Amino acid sequence: MNFRSHQSQLVAAAVGASLATAGILSAYHAYDRRRRHQHLLEEVHRSLDKPTNVGSRPPSPPPNLHPSNLPDPDYDEELIKEQLARNYAFFGEEGMAKIRRGTVVIVGCGGVGSWAAVMLARSGVSKIRLVDFDYVTLSSLNRHATAGLTDVGTPKVKCIERSLKQIARWVDVDSRIDIWRKEEGGELLEGADWVIDAIDNITTKVDLLKYCHDHQIKVFSSMGAGAKCDPTRIQISDISYTVYDPLARSVRQRLRRLGVTGGIPVVYSTEVPGDVKLLPLPEEEFQKGPVKELGVFDDFRVRILPVLGPLPSIFGLHAATYILCELAGKPILNPLPIKHRKKLYERLLRDLLHRESKLTGQTINKLPIDEDDVALIFEDIHRGRSVIPPHNVPSRPTLVRWDVSRPLSVDNCVVMDFGEAERHIKECGTPEQPLKRPEEVWGQETQKVVDRRIEELRRARAWVM
Repeated sequence: MNFRSHQSQLVAAAVGASLATAGILSAYHAYDRRRRHQHLLEEVHRSLDKPTNVGSRPPSPPPNLHPSNLPDPDYDEELIKEQLARNYAFFGEEGMAKIRRGTVVIVGCGGVGSWAAVMLARSGVSKIRLVDFDYVTLSSLNRHATAGLTDVGTPKVKCIERSLKQIARWVDVDSRIDIWRKEEGGELLEGADWVIDAIDNITTKVDLLKYCHDHQIKVFSSMGAGAKCDPTRIQISDISYTVYDPLARSVRQRLRRLGVTGGIPVVYSTEVPGDVKLLPLPEEEFQKGPVKELGVFDDFRVRILPVLGPLPSIFGLHAATYILCELAGKPILNPLPIKHRKKLYERLLRDLLHRESKLTGQTINKLPIDEDDVALIFEDIHRGRSVIPPHNVPSRPTLVRWDVSRPLSVDNCVVMDFGEAERHIKECGTPEQPLKRPEEVWGQETQKVVDRRIEELRRARAWVM
């Protein structure tokens, strides 16, 4: 009995010693973690207390390989993994290893590019090159991810660099106060796993996309966020499938002439701008000639688009998310379009071509409207409904010339059901033999609806053209 009691006491003592040792080790690890956190906190405060160049442009750009641009070798790996814990939980060790090895070049560091840069750094991308010649202005503050009042007058890339170093001490930021030019573009894109095109200048944008396509460099492009307000109309798509975004349309057409028909993912909006005005131009710009002929001179914009701050940020977050998933090996294989009815638009356009050939009695190979115009007429102007009251959703939607005495155009084309279109042509006649006015067939109330929608269409086209 005494032996068993003694044995129990020894076991209890051993267990107690083990628990005590484990408790000491746990307490030490907790203390060590708190100490490292405190050290990190002191480092952050010291970096915040450093003076910045405020309110004036530096006489010359600082060197790109300044020590502050390089990753912090003393930053503990355990702290990095703790900071990125949610990303590790999502992508796993292998996926995050790929992200952390990734190099992303962001060309254009305004409202779109700055938000993309911030989220790439927060998500673990360790090498980010920023390319932009522009400086922070007061008007930048409504949309820029990192700029504050003290940054006005400083280069956008330097403003972003300072913020990224405060967010992620390990990130290698290579900031270039420069303009991307196709003649020497290889240097700025060297080593890139992905390029983000967030350029305003359409000529430079097309040159960059063409260069990346020709050199097999993966590139993600941002289309127009200006004068938009509806976040539900923003989507990711291949450039070849974009629907009624005037910038996307122009970029797509220019790329096509250069032999690039697709393969470039973009973020864009299908929203038609509403009653938004261009910001006023200085008097000296009017003295240069007709306002509509003004474009980009010496890489500076002369027409300024109004921008609702959240929209560029959403564009930038779309770009960052897409690239993170690609780098991790978990790509967004089939982005779900908000409106991806390309086959419907093709069919509507084909049927309209056939109807116009019958109406005019001539063989027509090409209409004065295209698929983008069809999408605009069907989706944005007529909301996918017949122009004829009670404006039902057509079972077989058809586009038809409204006034047969006038040539077919975007503002002389309406949506009807197939049966309504057949009656319309039968009772209105042909351009050579008109029979009735459309309001005589459908009534004055229908004509008023058509007039309102024509005016709405004209405002939209006046804006984008």
